[in-house]
Amino acid sequence: MSVGVIGAGAFGTALAISLSRNGPVDLWSRSETHANAMRADRENRSRLPGVALPDALRVTSDITRVAGNRILLLAVPMQQLRSVLQAHAPDFRDRFLVACCKGIELDSGIGPLGVISSLLPAARAALLTGPSFAHDIARGLPTALTLACKDGDLGKALQHELTTANLRLYRTRDVTGAEFGGALKNVVAIACGSVIGAGLGESARAALMTRGYAEMRRMAIVLGAEPETLAGLSGFGDLALTCTSDLSRNYRLGLTLGRGETFDSSVTVEGVATARAVATKAAAMGLEMPITQSVVGLLAKELTITDAMADLLSRPLKEE
Repeated sequence: MSVGVIGAGAFGTALAISLSRNGPVDLWSRSETHANAMRADRENRSRLPGVALPDALRVTSDITRVAGNRILLLAVPMQQLRSVLQAHAPDFRDRFLVACCKGIELDSGIGPLGVISSLLPAARAALLTGPSFAHDIARGLPTALTLACKDGDLGKALQHELTTANLRLYRTRDVTGAEFGGALKNVVAIACGSVIGAGLGESARAALMTRGYAEMRRMAIVLGAEPETLAGLSGFGDLALTCTSDLSRNYRLGLTLGRGETFDSSVTVEGVATARAVATKAAAMGLEMPITQSVVGLLAKELTITDAMADLLSRPLKEE
């Protein structure tokens, strides 16, 4: 089946590069200027510098050209997914839609597949998530991801079509676990970056990762996720990567918070909106999410790192 990628950011470009090694791929940029530059340079210099675009990768700002493909990968930021779908819903009908973003929508509290379902109820959709950095995928380094799809037959078909020489996909039908694992780990990554930025040490980071994982499981399981999914690539795997590398935008944001520095506001950090959405959702569900609440306080400048750690360390003692 033919493949198109909606969104020419770093991750969308990386996926298009990897998939174009299997055959022609169309990549859509909303900016005609950006698309023209990528075609001229054969490189995405603004988002993924230093990686050449294969000849089989065709860049365009014409949505109808990309939407002519049977499989469409939606590689746009989570908080922009709804507006992109609303703007181009007629073009996306009767296509297999694969969401490639991680997060929880701020206004609705739902994940990417929920957003797709709310706007295109008849859509046959899946989610691609897991531990992955754009530069690794684009450079052909080995990466394993989770493909979550309720329809088992569609999941198998998409797994076959989207697996490449360096991109190995594992299937699951647990879309809730995959959605919330990929979203919640970004919040924990901000927390982990903040403790390292503040000089609180590797032990503090390990504790936050572990207790953050407990928060991820707590919410996801209540929402119907399978525990095994959270222990897989879309949960624990993504958590391990995002909380330990400054290639992660969420982790880098945490570093700047811990150091008292200013973060580049032009960089999309999915964990910011997700933290707020999760805190609201947890309160409505009656769930304790102390790390998430601390991150929200840090982002709002209502807490300092010292305050946040004091709050976490003074919680009632209990069994693990």
